[in-house]
Amino acid sequence: MSKKHPIVAVTGSSGAGTTTVKRAFEHIFFRDNIDAVVIEGDSFHRYDRAQMREQVKKYLAQGTNLSHFGPDANIFGELENLFRQYGENGSGRQRYYLHTDEEASEHNQRLGTKLHAGNFTPWEDISAGSDLLFYEGLHGGVVTQKNNVARHTDLLIGVVPIVNLEWIQKIHRDNAERGYSAEATVDTIMRRMPDYINYITPQFSRTDINFQRVPTVDTSNPFISREIPTPDESLVIIRFKNPQKFGIDFPYLIAMIHDSYMSRRNTLVIPGGKMGFAMEIILTPIIEYMMENRV
Repeated sequence: MSKKHPIVAVTGSSGAGTTTVKRAFEHIFFRDNIDAVVIEGDSFHRYDRAQMREQVKKYLAQGTNLSHFGPDANIFGELENLFRQYGENGSGRQRYYLHTDEEASEHNQRLGTKLHAGNFTPWEDISAGSDLLFYEGLHGGVVTQKNNVARHTDLLIGVVPIVNLEWIQKIHRDNAERGYSAEATVDTIMRRMPDYINYITPQFSRTDINFQRVPTVDTSNPFISREIPTPDESLVIIRFKNPQKFGIDFPYLIAMIHDSYMSRRNTLVIPGGKMGFAMEIILTPIIEYMMENRV
């Protein structure tokens, strides 16, 4: 942790809504003219797309599982080194995982390379003089026997829908974006479950703030759901681990967010459609305080 070089991490599994949080932070950074180093969690996977397919087959042949949720498929040591080094002096190394051909083309023009979707870019040094490091991915708060990434964060945020909703989102996303059948996605969910329980879920006990989306429609059998519940068919539960740490003003938030209420002394419930707005009014003063207290 560092006042001079703060680290903000948003952690949550694919499809959980971390992109919504990332967008809220982008608005904050733009309005407050904050120079943020943006780190994508996928860049700390151990294998590129083709290698991962081969490794999964290898593990399955041995009767074991491999998933992007667990340590065998990631380089947690490199991630912790980045957080520690950035906190100490604002430096470190980063790379990018190329999800699409468009991303590959953009980086090929920048680097003069011939990379393809599913590849990693070469490691590069972070530019000096940035204001903070912003991480968005699966493991911003991960702790294993060898590595403790969570201890280096100044603000750790979890984004996690209830598990049935998470499965619905993954099934629909994998079908729409990747052409996977529902059966193939269910197989992936089953393969990932031990790592999800051991390495993803525990992070949400370490977070400073959790945003959990809960549908108000029936999702009791996520494997037959025809559509994803909309934000207006949801509530968002916002849990603050220690409200005093960031000076959370609950009366102000309730006044600003229509139809919100407190369900516990540290928990705010808001309409799902207000999630992005709530994130901005909650997180803006926290980030501004961090910037004012850099020494």
